Amino acid sequence: METGSPDDTGTAGATEAVRAEPVWTGLPPGLLRMRRLLLVVWLGLLALAAGLLPGLFLGPAWALLALPPLGLAVWGWVMLERNWRSWRYAERADDLLISRGVLWREETVVPYGRMQLVEVTSGPVERHFGLASVQLHTAAAATDATIPGLDPAEAERLRDRLTELGEARSAGL
Repeated sequence: METGSPDDTGTAGATEAVRAEPVWTGLPPGLLRMRRLLLVVWLGLLALAAGLLPGLFLGPAWALLALPPLGLAVWGWVMLERNWRSWRYAERADDLLISRGVLWREETVVPYGRMQLVEVTSGPVERHFGLASVQLHTAAAATDATIPGLDPAEAERLRDRLTELGEARSAGL
């Protein structure tokens, strides 16, 4: 076959398209567990306050006020999983992709050369669950991005890699 035949270009084009597809990484399940626990604690306390106290002081019929917070907890349980599944990120040669959202999908592209600061944060609840977040800052505030709920070792690895790539790309500016 000749070098420029349609079969060669078709196969090469398909191979390049496969290579160009980013490799997505999802968030660890610890983030979902943490968020569900917070949901149950806060809405459980609200249901207790809304149902038990009026039920004791005003009569048993008032205990039905606990049902809306409990229904909200069931709905939130399902929505939290859908939201958790929607988060993902991909490291490409020149930029970092962050995708999230169930109804409204949002994909953020952060070029390595535009990163000014990459930080790892972990609040007390996140630390209890062994989680950390990576926050990326750029010159444009609209492109600041966060990847929540990572394993601390993965968050540090990602911070170091992004910092290294950012320094290498910005050196050429």
